[in-house]
Amino acid sequence: MSPHVSPKPAALPEILICDSAALVDGGAGVRFPVAVFGEEAVGFVVRFRGTAYAYLNRCVHVPMELDWVQGQFFESGGEYLMCATHGAVYRPDTGACAGGPCRGGKLRPIAVREEGGKVYWQPDERMSPPISTN
Repeated sequence: MSPHVSPKPAALPEILICDSAALVDGGAGVRFPVAVFGEEAVGFVVRFRGTAYAYLNRCVHVPMELDWVQGQFFESGGEYLMCATHGAVYRPDTGACAGGPCRGGKLRPIAVREEGGKVYWQPDERMSPPISTN
């Protein structure tokens, strides 16, 4: 008898976030809608040292959005992502806490891919496209 093997679920299609040119190293990010376990939320993508990184827009310390002005995720030096509410700072390349009240925490990453001048995100088992009300 052969053991039953469950088929791997098909990956959801990637979703366009923005043109690559919209992301400037250490500059403003682009917000995009997501659903986390069915609840509406916001993700964001930034460019750091030439690479696009995306995360759920939720501080580890207190579940609030990081940006103080829409799309402004970096602190003034462009080296760290910063929560505008309590000053927690995160490494843009890993999402790991680099200081402040987020001690040992890490932002929830969102898989992104850049190709053909476009940036796409990949839904997974926890994060899906936003629920449409149309």
